[in-house]
Amino acid sequence: METKIRQFRQEKGMTQQELAEAVGVTRQTINALENARYNPSLLLAYKITNILGQNAIEDVFVLNENE
Repeated sequence: METKIRQFRQEKGMTQQELAEAVGVTRQTINALENARYNPSLLLAYKITNILGQNAIEDVFVLNENE
């Protein structure tokens, strides 16, 4: 699953660590999400979307049709 986490996080001037603390995960989890090595739970996806100020999960997380 591709994400726009890095893009939106940088637009808000947040570090990976700051985002991780805001949603209750480790910085390594944010890194794995940004590099498409980990798919989040629905709850985590909602938290990240909210913290990044986006309206819909689909704005942040892009599901590839082949997955």
